[in-house]
Amino acid sequence: GPLSERPLMEVRLGELHTWISTCNFSPQGLLGAVQKAWSSYCAKYIHVRRGGPAGISMLLAGYCLLSYGWNYQHFKRHRWRKYH
Repeated sequence: GPLSERPLMEVRLGELHTWISTCNFSPQGLLGAVQKAWSSYCAKYIHVRRGGPAGISMLLAGYCLLSYGWNYQHFKRHRWRKYH
């Protein structure tokens, strides 16, 4: 099919620049991409008949990484402080 309709995992490395240039980077396009990613995540890991802890644990791990990234400057500043 056309390059713009292929998912990212099916795009070859040489076609990546062309594929990125066909993406819609407007606020509406970015919101649609986030909604599509969220619905595919939920369909694969959350809304399944016999699901395991993988979906929820990925959300928690993502939150931990995001929280660490937000607080990294605070952690970095107090890393070598001695409390004795």
